[in-house]
Amino acid sequence: MKLFFDTEFTGLHQKTTLISVGIVSEDGKTFYAEFTDYDKSQLNGWLVENVIKNLKFNHNHSTEHFANGIDDVEVMGNTEEIRWALIYWLNQFDSVEMWSDCLAYDWVLFNNIFGSAFDIPKHVYYIPFDISTMFKLKGIDPDITREEFAKEILTAECFQAGAKHNALWDAYVIRSCYNMLDKNYKER
Repeated sequence: MKLFFDTEFTGLHQKTTLISVGIVSEDGKTFYAEFTDYDKSQLNGWLVENVIKNLKFNHNHSTEHFANGIDDVEVMGNTEEIRWALIYWLNQFDSVEMWSDCLAYDWVLFNNIFGSAFDIPKHVYYIPFDISTMFKLKGIDPDITREEFAKEILTAECFQAGAKHNALWDAYVIRSCYNMLDKNYKER
């Protein structure tokens, strides 16, 4: 099963911490989590305006769990709580292939949820895939605006997820870009 994921985090530096993670499966199942233990001292004005304001939960509580069965899970909590919720959600898939966009930070932070790359669930393929590379291989400038590229097939679910720089919104956009690239650019 292909899973499309995105993370929001406290900056492009070595000591960055996760703010949120969003994952959408190729068949529309979702996982969304907001971390309560990210390093708030690393926030800057851009992050507050573009990421923090696009979070879904009321951060006056320490933990919130919202789930619609196993298909769609939403959780707010610390990394340990989110790890267990994510393992629960991932266990519905026999094998998992992870896709993201410019995933250098995303993949390291995803692995950190589990402790290290050696601790990710065994059915999650250890090699992630990047739609930025897919754009380049298809002869499309990887710096293209993702929403503009995939506007024809962005789903209503995407717009319900929030706004740009919400991890779940971005995961939907990544899935839409992948689907456009796969459908319209098979062999060049």
